[in-house]
Amino acid sequence: MNNLVQKYNVPGPRYTSYPTVPYWDSSNFTASNWNQLLVDSFKKHNSTDGISLYIHLPFCESLCTFCGCNKRITKRHEVENPYIEALLKEWQLYVQLLPEKPLIKEIHLGGGTPTFFSPENLTHLINGIKKNSTISKDHAFSFEGHPNNTTEEHLQALYNVGFRRVSYGVQDYNMAVQIAIHRIQPFENVKKATDLARKIGYTSVGHDIIFGLPMQTLNHVKETIQKTKELLPDRIAFYSYAHVPWIKGNGQRGFDEKDLPTPQLKSQLYEVGKKMLEEIGYTEIGMDHFALPTDSLYEAMENKKLHRNFMGYTTTQTKIMIGLGVSSISDSWNAFAQNVKTIEEYYQMLEQDKIPVFRGHFLNKEDQVIRQHILNLMCQLETSWQEDKLYFPELPSILENLTEMQEDGLLLIEKSALKITEKGRPFVRNVCMAFDLLLQRHQPETQLFSMTV
Repeated sequence: MNNLVQKYNVPGPRYTSYPTVPYWDSSNFTASNWNQLLVDSFKKHNSTDGISLYIHLPFCESLCTFCGCNKRITKRHEVENPYIEALLKEWQLYVQLLPEKPLIKEIHLGGGTPTFFSPENLTHLINGIKKNSTISKDHAFSFEGHPNNTTEEHLQALYNVGFRRVSYGVQDYNMAVQIAIHRIQPFENVKKATDLARKIGYTSVGHDIIFGLPMQTLNHVKETIQKTKELLPDRIAFYSYAHVPWIKGNGQRGFDEKDLPTPQLKSQLYEVGKKMLEEIGYTEIGMDHFALPTDSLYEAMENKKLHRNFMGYTTTQTKIMIGLGVSSISDSWNAFAQNVKTIEEYYQMLEQDKIPVFRGHFLNKEDQVIRQHILNLMCQLETSWQEDKLYFPELPSILENLTEMQEDGLLLIEKSALKITEKGRPFVRNVCMAFDLLLQRHQPETQLFSMTV
């Protein structure tokens, strides 16, 4: 495996979208065109599929140095009310644009730290969104909770407005690692938050564990998973630390790069962690995710209904996702649009009654075909071009370029299909990169992405 890691460990996207954000063509993007494409797609999909909402809540009380998300560090909680009202204003602008009431299938609160906000403000936000919407009977509402500040009041308030899934950022239980990433949270805090969610009635409690963190050793990962076994969360995101310190303002300068595990050790952390999780009873889902057989993510995989979007893996296959809040990305299935990244500019555009998007990409036919192949690979670990609509002229050369990966036992190329093997799972991003025509045509001159392994 070490030889394969050395061979295939290159910078590559995580493919929460295609085209990936650095390859968006924003030259022809305008807010009015985005609005029209969203309305066209909404008319086609709302009544049958519904829509998803991603809501970005950017505030944190302290900076975690492993985090690459858009956030604002502050202890001043008076920032809560203006931001909540801005989110509701943005939602109202979308409601006014759309020709009928949105049918909401999914809401996810991300951040930042969603539980920075008070239970009262979170309740006000969700009730404000519900007021102008129809909520699907089989809706899936989830939020990201910080184990140190997710209270029983938070959990109960969000449960009361329809939330049934919570994910907690654990990262690693070792104190040396926690100090390096500036995220001190004892096991007892995670246990309390997990137990409270289950007592209230949450049907899916997830934990996020990261491998490849500074100071992290094999024993640290083993100990973290042993402790995780005591709590047995319904699903686990066991994912590779993405070291992207060149992204402005993400805080990944709090440690020396020599403190990071080598690519070979990082691969070992994944392999050992995966083996331990499978011995406990988890099944690997797509890339980086594990679930118990009782969790909806496992069921979606079994029924080939797993989906992936800017929120990661999801059980809800909506074509439309509207992102609210600073830096959020929306997907109308025929176009992407991203909101402005600073809170000040976000407020300014909303005061002018403008939906606060600043860049985007309109998908052409080639984009749509490639996106489907990458979705298939990321969600099902296989794809097919048996249907004419999924065949494209560059396919033969792509398959030729993948023969070396086939010789290495990472995938199987059949007459009209490609399947990633169990051995090839850690390299799924590399397989997707072969299909990524924009990346193949325009190799970046500087590093844009984290390493694939």
